[in-house]
Amino acid sequence: MTVELTHDGNLAIVTIDNPPVNVTSQAVRAALLSRIETLERDPAVAAVVLRCAGRTFIAGADATEFDAPPQAPHLPDVIAAVEASDKPWIAALHGTVLGGGLEVAMGCHIRIAAPGTRLGLPEVTLGLIPGAGGTVRLPRLVPGDLALRMIAGGKPITAQDALSAGLIDAIAGDDLLQAALTRARNATGTVPTLSRPVRPFDAGALAGIGARLVAKARGQVSVAEAVEAVTQALTAPPEDALQAERARFLRLKSSPQCAALRHVFFAERRSLSDPRAKGTAREIAEVGVVGGGTMGAGIATACLRRGFQVRMVERDAATAEAGARRVREMVEESARREGQDAAAVAVTLDRFAAGTEYAALAQADLVIEAVFEEMAVKKAVFAELEAATRPDAILATNTSYLDIDELAATLDDPSRVIGLHFFSPAHVMKLLEIVLPDAVADTVAASAAAFAKRLGKIGVFAGVCEGFIGNRIMSAYRREAEYIVEDGAWPEEVDTAMRDFGFPIGIFEMQDMAGLDIGWAMRKRRATTRDPNERYVAIADRICEAGRLGRKTGAGWYDYVEGRPVPSETVRGMIAAERARLGRTADRPANIMRRLLDAMQAEARAVLADGTARRAEDIDVVMVNGYGFPRHRGGPMFLAGQP
Repeated sequence: MTVELTHDGNLAIVTIDNPPVNVTSQAVRAALLSRIETLERDPAVAAVVLRCAGRTFIAGADATEFDAPPQAPHLPDVIAAVEASDKPWIAALHGTVLGGGLEVAMGCHIRIAAPGTRLGLPEVTLGLIPGAGGTVRLPRLVPGDLALRMIAGGKPITAQDALSAGLIDAIAGDDLLQAALTRARNATGTVPTLSRPVRPFDAGALAGIGARLVAKARGQVSVAEAVEAVTQALTAPPEDALQAERARFLRLKSSPQCAALRHVFFAERRSLSDPRAKGTAREIAEVGVVGGGTMGAGIATACLRRGFQVRMVERDAATAEAGARRVREMVEESARREGQDAAAVAVTLDRFAAGTEYAALAQADLVIEAVFEEMAVKKAVFAELEAATRPDAILATNTSYLDIDELAATLDDPSRVIGLHFFSPAHVMKLLEIVLPDAVADTVAASAAAFAKRLGKIGVFAGVCEGFIGNRIMSAYRREAEYIVEDGAWPEEVDTAMRDFGFPIGIFEMQDMAGLDIGWAMRKRRATTRDPNERYVAIADRICEAGRLGRKTGAGWYDYVEGRPVPSETVRGMIAAERARLGRTADRPANIMRRLLDAMQAEARAVLADGTARRAEDIDVVMVNGYGFPRHRGGPMFLAGQP
């Protein structure tokens, strides 16, 4: 770590070099404060450029210090020293300017950014709020509604948006340092950020934005605290707002939710810290996708959006065209969401082709099947792939439940087979379970891990079993949910308990969204091997037999009115009839969520014990990112370890 001081005539250049992302560790803070003090005593220096070496400006605080008591000098004091300087400080920004990095930049008098820079205050994602003046300075640079969205929403903005809003003063050309030096030579009449008035804001509109952000947070306290902090910063004297911000920050820093969110943050970054992920990965440039349904089209879109060549194969011309249309629509929708124009869409789709011949996959480096969840169907597809693809091509299945060892055993070379279990919608959901059959080659496992990273997915290794990690655990708490209904609760009561806990959606509504026919097919497949002594709830079967297959048929566990779920009297009648047949009383069970959590955690422990998951934290990553377990609760295994 260094904080280097150099000179260009009467200009000073302070360069922070603390790889990999220049976090504001205690050593950086101390060295930077020392440079500030030195420069304040030097009359020959007219202005200062603050920059960072490497691929980014300061990308935040040193997360390894979170659990330790704060050590002087504190970041607010360092920033205050910059802001109070009689010499203008010009921040030269590049890469990702996040958290404490943006707070430092806002303490400078002028900000210039390289094209492509992203700026944000994502502290809420770790259960915190900015603690070094971010909630107070940002509303003095950008409109109040944007400040609120950035702080309570946690999402960064582009350099262009930052310039339009007033957060930065200019976007540099090819040479960021020279642009900053030029600006420093002409820096006169600068006004410290805290001396500026807050930007105009509409109090009513701001309250509405805050309420929506809090509701969306589903119980995450830091979002509500961020809303209150920004509101106070807009109305109170800056000194009072700074003190209140710091108090909120320190209180949140020691909260259970902050601990839970940090747990998930680090677990996600360790999810592929396995020797198999660090092996020699094969180059993947062209991806084949077999199946053009919703899942196959989503997988194809995810690959296209990350620069892969994609060839899709379907069983006939009509389904191939339907699959191509789905891909086109998904690519267009993704482009609209990211502000890309028609030209960008055309470039993306130029890498895509759909047809009916497996021969089109002859040069594919990786082929992913996403066909009907039936072993015989998948075996037939793999037989075609073995004949059509290169011997070194990786063959992946997107199966959610089936035995990949059995599937791999049908090939002459089972070492080339792996499971890539995407979550729907595949081009949106971040989680990717990488399922490792017994015979899989280490190079194939490493290639899958590298592929996940290139897709921008959070990859988690899993062993082969029915449902792998996530669906196996989900099946356990789905069964418990059905027991609870049979015992006396209504489906909407179970779903409400889950939403109140922090899930975005309840288990029965989630089943309706996915389609009830998927689970029904699995239950029928397992019927002959089911333990006759196992408690089995037949209500879901009765619902499917009535043609109620979820949202796609307009009815499932719920009726759907204008796309909205409504408790169904028809389903209530089916449930009541089943209770009567079994002689069960209809008393609403107490502690619905406790029962669901117990079932979830019991199966999670079994998943860990038999090696399907390598680490408890991997289970948490899967459940948070694939099944909506509330992030601020850390996952079922983290929660199980809490007092």
